[in-house]
Amino acid sequence: MSLSKTEARAVASQAEPYKRIAVIGAGSWGTALASVARRAGREVVVWGRDAETIRAIREDHQNPKYLKDVALPEGIEATTDMQEALTGAEAVLIVTPSKTLRDICRQMRPHLAPGVPVALCAKGIEAKTGLLLGEVAASELGDNPVGALSGPTFAKETVLAHPTAATVAFEFSYKDRLDPAKSPATRLAISMSSESFRPYISDDIVGVEIGGAVKNVIAIACGMMSGAGFAENTRAALITRGMDEMKTLAENLGGRRETVTGLSGAGDLTLTCSSTTSRNMSLGTQLGQGLKRSECFGGKQVVVEGEVNSVSVIDLAGRIGVTLPICEAVYAVLHQGADIPQTFRDLWARPIEAEPKGMGMQFAHPFGENS
Repeated sequence: MSLSKTEARAVASQAEPYKRIAVIGAGSWGTALASVARRAGREVVVWGRDAETIRAIREDHQNPKYLKDVALPEGIEATTDMQEALTGAEAVLIVTPSKTLRDICRQMRPHLAPGVPVALCAKGIEAKTGLLLGEVAASELGDNPVGALSGPTFAKETVLAHPTAATVAFEFSYKDRLDPAKSPATRLAISMSSESFRPYISDDIVGVEIGGAVKNVIAIACGMMSGAGFAENTRAALITRGMDEMKTLAENLGGRRETVTGLSGAGDLTLTCSSTTSRNMSLGTQLGQGLKRSECFGGKQVVVEGEVNSVSVIDLAGRIGVTLPICEAVYAVLHQGADIPQTFRDLWARPIEAEPKGMGMQFAHPFGENS
């Protein structure tokens, strides 16, 4: 009995994992992903700037700066030398803050072999240009496939081998579709798979990236409302309508709404909006409690991706003519000094709309500013 085309495609070849993976970035998430790859049986090298952190990863199997008292798998190599990190690497994960991506790519370029796939594991949109991080990396690394790895993943839980799932997304060429087992997305997913880490494969890098960038802004909104004393009804509404904003932006940029309902969208959004372990949620909570921005995190200078992303997201949405009410509210509070209670009262009093949007209806809210 002959196989169907679908069956034949599924068994045409087995995906071959990448043998050696370089992780660029020695923060909490970079260290977590290095641990994932090592547990999956890969050779792993981590690059970072801080010499003491690199020494601790290599010799003590710990990262005391970012993951205190958490044991890392043995055998993870670590270096401050970019050339050493990339020599022999068959795949690369970039896990540095979004604002440093272009500079990191330029540092990598002289040492990165052509054709080696690069997966972006940070989340955001480049300030001023409005480019997705995948577009930034592709413009700097023209000879290398660029994708993304994203999902509902707190670093500490991932290192401790709590069951975790994520999405690996790369564009699929015609050749990749004929034999998906040889595509970068499939090979990297297989390379990272273990008993505790389960990747899913996607060809929608735009949808995955938008989910990762916008969810941080929505998490700040959830934190603000939580800090102001509101409860689960409010958070559920913000998560749901925030996901609609993610879908709208993704679709207008060529992504798929379906992707936003997956791990890199709904999954990551739900996690980030549910715990102050997230710096985005934590920042919003502190602001909602009445702290000034300078007083948050005990006065420490803490980088919060959603705070940075809120500027880029609103700038991008404005350029393509998309309205994102929740993101606009967060932007107004963070960057225009808007009052939190009044801003969210205005958000709730916007014109009444239909769900789904396809019904095409809108009516003035009886307590809105135009009533």
